[in-house]
Amino acid sequence: MAIIPIDPETMLLRSDAAAALTKAGYPTAPATLATLASRGGGPVYRRYGSRAIYRWGDLREWAQSRLGAPMRSTSEADARDTVSPDAGVSQATGSSQRQQADA
Repeated sequence: MAIIPIDPETMLLRSDAAAALTKAGYPTAPATLATLASRGGGPVYRRYGSRAIYRWGDLREWAQSRLGAPMRSTSEADARDTVSPDAGVSQATGSSQRQQADA
């Protein structure tokens, strides 16, 4: 049975870290932590011999940093992800026009 540590200084092996994150509401597999440890983008970890160990406070901060903004419907997410097709064009055009005016 997984437990959620109270002390942020608690050190956890990778499998215990994944179980504690999952129990805390951040579903995470040990394989995910292993992949992120090799590719980057995961929580801070330390080596203890040949094993990776994670500080609970670091795990919690990492998991919280991955949360999206609160929303009430999927349409809110769609609206946030939608970018006007000409938004980048007008900015780029304005920038090059300013550069030509400066020259």
